[in-house]
Amino acid sequence: MQVSSLNEVKIYSLSCGKSLPEWLSDRKKRALQKKDVDVRRRIELIQDFEMPTVCTTIKVSKDGQYILATGTYKPRVRCYDTYQLSLKFERCLDSEVVTFETLSDDYSKIVFLHNDRYVEFHSQSGFYYKTRIPKFGRDFSYHYPSCDLYFVGASSEVYRLNLEQGRYLNPLQTDAAENNVCDINSVHGLFATGTIEGRVECWDPRTRGRVGVLDCALSSVTADSEINSLPTISALKFNGALTMAVGTSTGQVLLYDLRSDKPLLVKDHQYGLPIKSVHFQDSLDLILSADSRIIKMWNKNSGKIFTSLEPEHDLNDVCLYPSSGMLLTANEAPKMGIYYIPVLGPAPRWCSFLDNLTEELEENPESTVYDDYKFVTKKDLENLGLTHLIGSPFLRAYMHGFFMDIRLYHKVKLMVNPFAYEEYRKDKIRQKIEETRAQRVQLKKLPKVNKELALKLIEEEEEKQKSTWKKKVKSLPNILTDDRFKVMFENPDFQVDEESEEFRLLNPLVSKISEKRKKKLRLLEQQELHGKEEEEEPEGKPSDAESSESSDDEKDWVAEVRKQRRLLQQEEKVKRQEQLREDQQTVLKPQFYEIKAGEEFRSFKDSATKQKLMNKTLEDRLKLEAKNGTLSVSDTTVGSKQLTFTLKKSEQQKKQQEAEKLHRQERKAVRRSAGHLRSRPRRGRPFH
Repeated sequence: MQVSSLNEVKIYSLSCGKSLPEWLSDRKKRALQKKDVDVRRRIELIQDFEMPTVCTTIKVSKDGQYILATGTYKPRVRCYDTYQLSLKFERCLDSEVVTFETLSDDYSKIVFLHNDRYVEFHSQSGFYYKTRIPKFGRDFSYHYPSCDLYFVGASSEVYRLNLEQGRYLNPLQTDAAENNVCDINSVHGLFATGTIEGRVECWDPRTRGRVGVLDCALSSVTADSEINSLPTISALKFNGALTMAVGTSTGQVLLYDLRSDKPLLVKDHQYGLPIKSVHFQDSLDLILSADSRIIKMWNKNSGKIFTSLEPEHDLNDVCLYPSSGMLLTANEAPKMGIYYIPVLGPAPRWCSFLDNLTEELEENPESTVYDDYKFVTKKDLENLGLTHLIGSPFLRAYMHGFFMDIRLYHKVKLMVNPFAYEEYRKDKIRQKIEETRAQRVQLKKLPKVNKELALKLIEEEEEKQKSTWKKKVKSLPNILTDDRFKVMFENPDFQVDEESEEFRLLNPLVSKISEKRKKKLRLLEQQELHGKEEEEEPEGKPSDAESSESSDDEKDWVAEVRKQRRLLQQEEKVKRQEQLREDQQTVLKPQFYEIKAGEEFRSFKDSATKQKLMNKTLEDRLKLEAKNGTLSVSDTTVGSKQLTFTLKKSEQQKKQQEAEKLHRQERKAVRRSAGHLRSRPRRGRPFH
């Protein structure tokens, strides 16, 4: 239990302390309570009084027995039974809840307004009915005499849903573009809605006519308040027949008497945050107003602060338990806050033991340690030689040591060690020296890799520290001390190659840029010493001289780059000549290749062609063979494919076939010539 006090008003936080996970077994919870002091001392007033992630709204039923809260994630509603001090039920919903209201005295009739325009009704057994409104809703109120639900939201109309007839009625047309909040006076039934223009419109539900308009935005501006935007109405609450409190988005709370259009009192939270909720505490004439950071309790007659409460997490909703001093909060955290303020009223009936507990705490306050006493252990007494004082009035036993007067302690300390001041002085001097050393680059030795680069960075860092201009220059992280660049000074693969072409061409430019930076730094220091403005030119140096100097610098590094390029070209030419000379001196030796058994060597060209053919796919090889005539594809009668391969003939076989063909042709020619000679008659001899 955590106790805070402001204006002599004690506030007991009953929800502070460590929270145990739900999946933890009871045995492990008991073991933790034995080991951990914080877990053992915490007060769990209601079991599992929390949400998975965030709690958005929290309310108490009219009979005071049930506490209902909505939160995320997933969207859900939880109902806690105060008589059992535990969770009664939990229901998951389809979307997040904007606000909700209990229509009955217990949890048997609940209405939820969702952020997706749905209005959901729940009964005692669970989900009952769901309907939808035309525009996105922000708040609603229930008018008991007519059974009407009034919905306000991102529209100028106020939608009316009659629960007796089960249908929508004609809406109320307001002059505002949008409406944020609404409330109904429980005494005479006046309906009021707060607009984004900073006005409050009051309507009579019986005649469905507007009876008055209050311009709260103009009234909230006072001499002490600072307002940067138009105040909108963010909270609205009636108290009795004539009193109404209005909260604005700029952090003001206005208290009105309905018979007047001027506020009775304007209270500023001084945070500039929208007011989340406003509640009345009638026994002490207090008003409880809350924004996302603080809950303020102040007198409604004078506006004087009674007390305030600032939780650890941002607030979403605040609920005052009726006729008691208990305060419930919905936070931007899993835990829901429970605070008990005895001055506001007694504890509720279901936790009446809180009164006895707080009374015991007030009667037996915890012992405090004063500044005029020194706590020492038994070992300290042995070092000081004061062990003989144990049991005397000079030492008071406490826990694992003793309390003694601080003056006696200093006297004995000085007698035991008379040179304590000199040691103290040396320690202070040593601390100052270490502080100055800590500002420098902490590097004992140069790294093994990129030593030149590390030395350059160290020199630049020292120049920045010596410079007086460093106050106006944004400090940048040092590469040597940054873990992201640690490998660059450890891994040899990151060694800068100064003989490479890129480095030799870039080095003149880098060196020239660093020189320019140093010149600019010196120029800025001179301007600061002379006390001149930055836009003024330095004395004795016109702008054209500066431009001529920069042009000379550019010419210098351009010439240096060209020189390096010429040197690189010459080195490349020398390398080519040496390579050519080596090629001429080398004697080429014949290379022998082994031919596999069964193969015939024809030429290197054929082997290369065969190798290319082997690298191709089967489909490509088949296409090539079909093109050469060694493969034919035909369809059979049954629908399948038939492949016919023709063996490829070698060159020797082709020559032999050509020779045989030529030989056959010659024989045919000889035969034809011989037959012709036989058929010709002989000359000179007669024919008989």
